Amino acid sequence: MAQILAPSVQWQMRITKNSSYSRDASSMSSKMWSSLFLKQSKKLTARSSAKYRLLAVKSEHGTINRMEDLLNLDVTPYTDKIIAEYIWIGGTGLDVRSKSRTISKPVEHPSELPKWNYDGSSTGQAPGEDSEVIIYPQAIFKDPFRGGNNILVVCDAYTPAGEPIPTNKRHKAAQIFSDPKVVAEVPWFGIEQEYTLLQTDVKWPLGWPVGGYPGPQGPYYCAAGADKSFGRDISDAHYKACLYAGINISGTNGEVMPGQWEFQVGPSVGIEAGDHIWCARYLLERITEQAGVVLTLDPKPIEGDWNGAGCHTNYSTKSTREEGGFEVIKKAILNLSLRHKEHISAYGEGNERRLTGKHETASINTFSWGVANRGCSIRVGRDTEKEGKGYLEDRRPASNMDPYVVTALLAETTLLWEPTLEAEALAAQKLAMKV
Repeated sequence: MAQILAPSVQWQMRITKNSSYSRDASSMSSKMWSSLFLKQSKKLTARSSAKYRLLAVKSEHGTINRMEDLLNLDVTPYTDKIIAEYIWIGGTGLDVRSKSRTISKPVEHPSELPKWNYDGSSTGQAPGEDSEVIIYPQAIFKDPFRGGNNILVVCDAYTPAGEPIPTNKRHKAAQIFSDPKVVAEVPWFGIEQEYTLLQTDVKWPLGWPVGGYPGPQGPYYCAAGADKSFGRDISDAHYKACLYAGINISGTNGEVMPGQWEFQVGPSVGIEAGDHIWCARYLLERITEQAGVVLTLDPKPIEGDWNGAGCHTNYSTKSTREEGGFEVIKKAILNLSLRHKEHISAYGEGNERRLTGKHETASINTFSWGVANRGCSIRVGRDTEKEGKGYLEDRRPASNMDPYVVTALLAETTLLWEPTLEAEALAAQKLAMKV
């Protein structure tokens, strides 16, 4: 990763195995280390001595950090207890928060875990005089940072009386996905999460000259090379962390704007899609934290002739995947056209800066659909048209959308909501004219 020239200490933990200093250091016993440090404490004035410099943690190839041994310590042989990292969504609706607790033994299902609470006044979700918010465990993933039997727990938030708080979008989504009509259709989602990596101090895209711009878009999409690809190590580390955790990640790629990347999750069924995206976002936040890089899900991080960042959502149902499914897709598109404004209002903050009709987007004010057209609101693939069945891609959601909201709204609009006959006829006429 050519642009991360000075990683944080957390990423400077390893010395190459061929380093002679590494061999010398690893041969030192704990007693030897203690003895050396005691000698140094008696000679505080000799700070510039060669011996003192030897014990400084720098080396030619990296930094010795003795905490690494503890961070990587496998406690499984010594205790049945595990660490559960409870994750929830904060007051902005986009920030992920978490804290840890000890569980007496490994668990397999969220129902085995206790509810917990946090200070909602510190996350913008409750007043100071009544600040307790209760989190309910909803989905479990393996913890790639702690390893062993330790877990990540995706939660949603409620008042002490058991009412979902306003920022709890999972609760309504779960209701929609448990509707018998929706369950029968087995809705599949494939979500393409784009994101941008920023340099820490200047908040400017990774790989860009500070205060300046790289060459125009063109050579960066799915590219390789130190002058074209910035942040690959982060993308790859995130990919493996997701696989370890049990997230249904299906791929990654570098995006059109330099410093921008994408990962895809799915196909996932129903509420699972939102759980997996939120956990994947949490992992990405943790990995960029360790790398000393800032993650942003802003839908248009750089104004001008640069692509924005979306969260394209691929969607299909049992009926669209069966013979005659293309006609079912057309009916779904008709419903989506009638609720365009409602969907746009729920598809992410700042999306108007992205959906301009340029840079592979449709205008935010106009609904459109087409086959293989990335400038439409809804794209249908060539294979779907050819096979007469398949899926549609909603290209309107912004990168900062809430996956619970978007997936539930797609299911509701296409499976539960019925337009009036007059509205349906008028919409069909308009869409026919555009196509």
